[in-house]
Amino acid sequence: MTVSIPLSITPLSAARDAVVAALADGTAPGGLPAAQLLERASLKLYFYEPRGIDHQPPHEQDEVYVVVSGSGTFAVGASEETLQRRPFGPGDAIFVPAGAIHRFEDFTDDFGSWVMMYGPEGGELPEPALGLTPH
Repeated sequence: MTVSIPLSITPLSAARDAVVAALADGTAPGGLPAAQLLERASLKLYFYEPRGIDHQPPHEQDEVYVVVSGSGTFAVGASEETLQRRPFGPGDAIFVPAGAIHRFEDFTDDFGSWVMMYGPEGGELPEPALGLTPH
């Protein structure tokens, strides 16, 4: 028996165009400069391109960012007082547990990132560690 596996490839240019379209037509999640490109079971794939200031709130699912372009500082913690900060750049992968305060800071104008949100609300593991892997 042969199983057909659907092929899904989203070129970076199409992802960036989707962000522009989502902002223009009001479908951008939470009004953020992002576009959802795929949903399968608990996985949601977005492309995210904040400009100036990153205003995203904590999320209900665990998430992974894969930085495509740009650089800056990433902040994450359980509260504003406990935020840890690390530099990031192209190719870096950043894990954020569900519910964590997080944001990109002092990033360059060309910043863009794939975002994968997955798992149950509240995250896959209880009381996740909020540490960052050294850059």
